[in-house]
Amino acid sequence: MPEGDSVYQLSKRLQFMTGREVTASSLRVPRFATVDFTGMTVERVWPYGKHLFMQFGAAGHDAQILHTHLKMEGTWSVHRAGARWSKPGHTARVVLQLFDDAGDIELIGHSLGLVDVFPVREYETEMGYLGPDLLAEDFDHDEALRRILADPEREIGRSLLDQYRVAGIGNEYRAEICFLGGVHPARTVAEVGQGGVIKLLRIARRLMWANKDEVKRVTTGVKRAGETSYVFGRNKKPCRRCATLITKGFLGGQGDLERVIWWCPTCQPEPD
Repeated sequence: MPEGDSVYQLSKRLQFMTGREVTASSLRVPRFATVDFTGMTVERVWPYGKHLFMQFGAAGHDAQILHTHLKMEGTWSVHRAGARWSKPGHTARVVLQLFDDAGDIELIGHSLGLVDVFPVREYETEMGYLGPDLLAEDFDHDEALRRILADPEREIGRSLLDQYRVAGIGNEYRAEICFLGGVHPARTVAEVGQGGVIKLLRIARRLMWANKDEVKRVTTGVKRAGETSYVFGRNKKPCRRCATLITKGFLGGQGDLERVIWWCPTCQPEPD
């Protein structure tokens, strides 16, 4: 699943949309099948955590926001209108055609995990539940800390993935953040303590900020293939610090999707 830095980069790639008029649109989800952005101007494209937003029309009565989430398999493709699509037509969830002097540009959102539309005035109501965005220029560290500490008996690994508490962290970053912080992801927030949570948030911010403009995500500082991560995807391989074999398990339940976790048994001792 794409993480916050992936959506940040996608948003940067789509900034050319801003200021262009929509010449045709099709939302291929039943709930919004009648929504039509044709004739409206793209005012803004921006990310928030793992979510992507596009505003059509200037702020006012008719301005609308298209909210999408890639989830596991979603992608956006961009090409000249009329060109052959890179993926099957039945996977298209959003089709947008934008004016261009050299021939209209077409954007297709394939296999998007979420498609939503709401008025601009309802943005805060719809998305206010999200925690501080780790890649925001004004990331609110104190608010993220408050939200995580508010549930002291929850495992820190589950809290870091909870977009209500802090937005942008996915499974890969979670694994690497916990390793660098020397914390097993199954330890509770109370066990980690306020100081430990502060440390993890600082690591998270530093890692994601360092990767936000990079083609290849790297947490070790080494870009060579197979050397970019400490524990993520490295089950039964030696820890880069102590040579103990990395272990894989699962964490989740109680309303959360069970997800794979990786850790070093020496650098990140398991809770009793």
